Amino acid sequence: MLDPNLRKEIIMEHYLNPLNRKTIDDKNFIKVNTNSETCIDNIDLYILFDKDIIKEIYFDGEACAISTSAASIMTKLLKDKSIKEAKELILNYNKMMEGQEFNEDLLQEACCYEEIYKQQNRIGCATIPWRGLVKAIEEYEKGRKN
Repeated sequence: MLDPNLRKEIIMEHYLNPLNRKTIDDKNFIKVNTNSETCIDNIDLYILFDKDIIKEIYFDGEACAISTSAASIMTKLLKDKSIKEAKELILNYNKMMEGQEFNEDLLQEACCYEEIYKQQNRIGCATIPWRGLVKAIEEYEKGRKN
């Protein structure tokens, strides 16, 4: 379990200086949008898949510190990962969001949200980019079958 002060530092660093934040205008990227029904959080993800590998991943949008930092950390974790590895990350992240046991080594900095499940209203913020990732993978896999 991360020290509470370290958790806050990680979140604020990724909020104030987010990684991989930019808009992509390239038809080779899958673009998905996820947002909140209860606040301003609205994030676009841009993912370039190559043979089931996430080659590039970016995000943009307007969101709170939790959503923005979660998107930044998620993009950092996913670059050059296979879809299978991404699904394992999603599974562990969702377990963490539910207060269940999860693989801390796999989630790395994303463990800064390990106490979020105690604040039900913040779970939505922390999962917005991850829900977008699920949509993007589904879209990619559907396109691959056609």
